[in-house]
Amino acid sequence: MSAIIYYITLPFIYLLSLLPFPLLYLLSDGLYLVLYHVVGYRKEVINENLTNAFPEKTPAGIIILQKKFYRYFCDLLLETFKTLTISRDTMLKHCSLDPAAEKIFSGFAAENKSLIIVMGHKGNWEWAGNTFGICCKHQLYVIYHPLANKYFDGLIYKMRRRFGSKLIPMKDTFRQIIKNKNELNAIAFIADQSPNPEKAYWMNFLNQDTAVFTGTEKIAKMINYPIVYISLKRLKRGYYTLLAETLLAPPYAGGEGNITELHTRKLESDILAQPETWLWTHKRWKHKRVNI
Repeated sequence: MSAIIYYITLPFIYLLSLLPFPLLYLLSDGLYLVLYHVVGYRKEVINENLTNAFPEKTPAGIIILQKKFYRYFCDLLLETFKTLTISRDTMLKHCSLDPAAEKIFSGFAAENKSLIIVMGHKGNWEWAGNTFGICCKHQLYVIYHPLANKYFDGLIYKMRRRFGSKLIPMKDTFRQIIKNKNELNAIAFIADQSPNPEKAYWMNFLNQDTAVFTGTEKIAKMINYPIVYISLKRLKRGYYTLLAETLLAPPYAGGEGNITELHTRKLESDILAQPETWLWTHKRWKHKRVNI
């Protein structure tokens, strides 16, 4: 059945990707009306997440932010499909590399230093990978969770590799990093996922007790790569700039959790600056700490 659904929807997905941006965003406006006003897609999850993250906001303020998120979420879904057919020049027009970020990456490349990149599900993270792949000398490897549906997983895999990125399933992370250690590469972690609570680092994040993924810190300490934090700033509808900041370089100082705290605080700051562009549909706080 999954194969039938895939092959029926595939032509429509490619047609979506070929739409000019004005038509794409007109369709997004219609999708917003359906998802928000008719279907109410994950509305309870989104409302709970926003209410807990912004306790200072009134119910009316939460609704305003909720609507902004839904509008952005619809844009994000359709923008993602554009990766299937978008040209390199158009990609860079819509997601540019900030000059300061370019200087950071070119500097490490000149020194032949591989990197760890850490970021969150904020802004169009798929376009960030495209822009990095086009503009930077490092071979980008993205750590990811394969989808349960092998057909759509194959489509996403194809889409993410269009501009040179390569993917590493999370279970193979360390083995693949060691295999590629002689290559100039950048290993990208999207670190705001919901980890196993027993293996997580716990901290306050967006006013909530939060289990944080520790893979970035563990891998960084094993391979001694500099850590660069990436953020996507939305300039206006359909336009972003990729920003970067060197967080730490080996040898790493500080105790356990220092790296995790650092990149999570950076993400928190970015979310507070543009809250509607984070993935509030995610059940980020589904786990609770057993022993506090």
